[in-house]
Formats: sequence, C-alpha cells, structure tokens
Amino acid sequence: QVQLVESGGGLVQAGGSLRLSCAASGRTFSSYTVGWFRQAPEKEREFVSAITWSGGSTYYADSVKGRFTLSRDNAKSTAYLQMNSLKPEDTAIYFCAQTRPGTVVVGSSTALPYKYNYWGQGTQVTVSS
Repeated sequence: QVQLVESGGGLVQAGGSLRLSCAASGRTFSSYTVGWFRQAPEKEREFVSAITWSGGSTYYADSVKGRFTLSRDNAKSTAYLQMNSLKPEDTAIYFCAQTRPGTVVVGSSTALPYKYNYWGQGTQVTVSS
C-alpha cells in the first residue's frame, strides 16, 4: 500500500516562495506518475503539476507555468514542488497523488484526478497580499 505525506505548506507574502514535499512509502515499482492538485474553499480540485517518475517528464497547469517547478529525488522517494512568485490566488490546500505502481499517465491525462489511486492528506498554502 502506497502512503503519501505532504509537507512544506505555510503562510507567505505575495511574491514569496515555498517548497512542498511529497514523501512516499510502500512503492515497489519505478513506473508511475506523481501529481499535485489544489483545492481552494468552495472551489473544485484543480490540477497543478505532474511528473512521470521514471522518465521525469513534467506537466504544468497554465496558471503556474513559469512559476512552479516539479522535481523528484528517486533515492528519497520524494517529489518537490518549488513554488515561486506566489500570488494570493495560489492559496489552497495542496495534495499530492500517485498512480498505481506500474501505471504511467502522461500528457493531458495527468490533469484528471480519477487517474490517481493514492492521495496524501494535503498541506495548506496561504499567500497574503
């Protein structure tokens, strides 16, 4: 069973930076996709970014492209979401998610929450103006 734990959220002023981490345990294969989603109050969960673990291909929502960078550390089984130039509209709970080991999702499919089988508990990011 894969377990995901996010960390790194907090309160930051507009223009600031945060780095979120998604640490995983229980993985047995190297082929899967890790995604980040966020959900603001009274809004639907939306895609932020994704990475294919073996190939390292990355995908970003237009709203974060050029500001956020997703990377991974294979040895630590951890994905990192570096968030720069944060805006108040980035305020949300951020969740990481993973597909079933052996299942790789690419392209526009990375933005679909139902493609992911495992989810973390989320970490709050608040950006003040």
